[in-house]
Amino acid sequence: MNNIDALTPLEDRTRRGQIVRKLSDLIIAGDLEPGQKLTETGLATVLGVSRAPLREAIRELVETGLIEAVPYKGMCVRTITQRNLKELYSLRTTLEQFAFRQLWHKRTPAACDDLCQRNERLIAAIENRESLAAIELELALHSWCYELSDHTLLQSEWNRMKKHLKFYFSLHQKAHNRKGPLRESHDTYVACACGEPLQAMIDHLEDHMRQGLAQTLTLIETVGMQDGL
Repeated sequence: MNNIDALTPLEDRTRRGQIVRKLSDLIIAGDLEPGQKLTETGLATVLGVSRAPLREAIRELVETGLIEAVPYKGMCVRTITQRNLKELYSLRTTLEQFAFRQLWHKRTPAACDDLCQRNERLIAAIENRESLAAIELELALHSWCYELSDHTLLQSEWNRMKKHLKFYFSLHQKAHNRKGPLRESHDTYVACACGEPLQAMIDHLEDHMRQGLAQTLTLIETVGMQDGL
């Protein structure tokens, strides 16, 4: 496998969850690249795990979309298409705007302080060049509006989407050639979320998402991935 040196043996107590986290981190970090072929034998050997928990982990990663399994052809790290990306960003924009409409009259000083603290933690990770931590903390920041919306179905959809966003955020980092977003990238987001009027937040979300999409689409075009339409 390409970049196989990025894999290191895991401890004997490893179970499915640890394998999932290890492989997820490697995929998100780009150590396992889109389209890279994977085999159970190779993964079991380099990770130092038995086949049973590995199969369970692979099934979970297939379900979340990080690994693709094609009958009679084997499995590989998922590939990216422009269509995948456009669909994710359009759905995410719509859902996040809906979340803000739901939460707008539920905001409190404590809730806004919580959002500011999430942004500060994200900024700290960016300054320390902690790539994977920045992805997790950016997701945590955006989770705020779904949590405050108190909308069960919306929260469930967000939790499903987060698994895909981790992968796309890693592409976004590559598109900008940096370990996370810009330090000030969410300052306007936070100010609008805790300010007035609602329409300013809705308009900012449109711009915020569109800018991220444009840069990541450029990366996909640069590396020659197919449109998939």
